Amino acid sequence: MNAPLYNERILRLTTEVPDRRLTAPMATSEKRSPVCGSRVTVEVRMGADERVAALGLVVHACALGHASSALLGQHAIGQSADELAEARDAVAAWLAGSGAVPDWPGIDILTPALPHTARHPSIRLAFEAAAEAAALAGQTRADAA
Repeated sequence: MNAPLYNERILRLTTEVPDRRLTAPMATSEKRSPVCGSRVTVEVRMGADERVAALGLVVHACALGHASSALLGQHAIGQSADELAEARDAVAAWLAGSGAVPDWPGIDILTPALPHTARHPSIRLAFEAAAEAAALAGQTRADAA
């Protein structure tokens, strides 16, 4: 793999993060990379169908963390907590070299980062935070019932 780590497509994605907070999130999760200090906060509001109806994202990360967060933000609406957990696990397995390219639109753009294991935690942050926030929102809803 001789592809440059930061290519034009990745750098373009860094400007496409829907950086916003929700006014009334059902759950929030913040994840931080101990390696580089990148931080991603995800807020969710789930619909009656138990799928993400609204998403808030605040990203303080490197270009790869921003790109990954943008991809998450572009496609998380309509996902269930289980689907987000599956995506999180698939991204982690792919980065670790034990899984295929995840079934998440555009994620293959991050292929140049595969040999750069120190960058993997930043790439995983948004997916980890989204899966946790959706699970927490589902638990909150179950506790209220």
